[in-house]
Amino acid sequence: MDQLRTRLTERRVDTKTGEFSGYGAVFENLDSHGDRISRGAFAKTLAAWKGRGRLPHMRLMHADSGNIWDDLPIGIWTEMREDGHGLFVRGKLLALDTDYGRRLLSLMDAGALDGLSIGYSVIQKTAGSGPTKRWLDELRLFEISVVDDPSNGEARVTPLSASDAAFDRFREAVGGLKLDAGTEGPVDRLRAALQRLGDEQ
Repeated sequence: MDQLRTRLTERRVDTKTGEFSGYGAVFENLDSHGDRISRGAFAKTLAAWKGRGRLPHMRLMHADSGNIWDDLPIGIWTEMREDGHGLFVRGKLLALDTDYGRRLLSLMDAGALDGLSIGYSVIQKTAGSGPTKRWLDELRLFEISVVDDPSNGEARVTPLSASDAAFDRFREAVGGLKLDAGTEGPVDRLRAALQRLGDEQ
């Protein structure tokens, strides 16, 4: 399994919920290994995960401590998709009521754990030129870890702000509205506008 690490955009998470979002990988950016990821490289693997009804695990440092308890998942990924920038991910740290969970949250909030790293295998690649050794055209995604030393400085993670959470709750509420006669048109337009805004986030 290969690894590609990226840096968090901000050195903090939502300290109440443990939620954060950002990019596990950035398209076409040259990493420290000389690789660039092609746009659409994750399309098939994301479709395969969707078919299983789940997303890859969230690990700490690729679960390489050798301790089975330390290598358990540290949270869950709640969203994973490609956009124009790269592989967007949204996740949530778990067990925040434990010493271990509080320590992870503190390390991420302080910036000591300030990166993401994808664990993957290469399905299709093409040779690069100059500083670019390879173009990674199709990847199989196994897991995404929170790490301390990313190799790709552009793909970053941002905290999920309270306004983001409020927007999601508002969009869900509008989606569940029961309509009276004559209100379908305006509400449908509002729903469509909210969907477009959500897709741009």
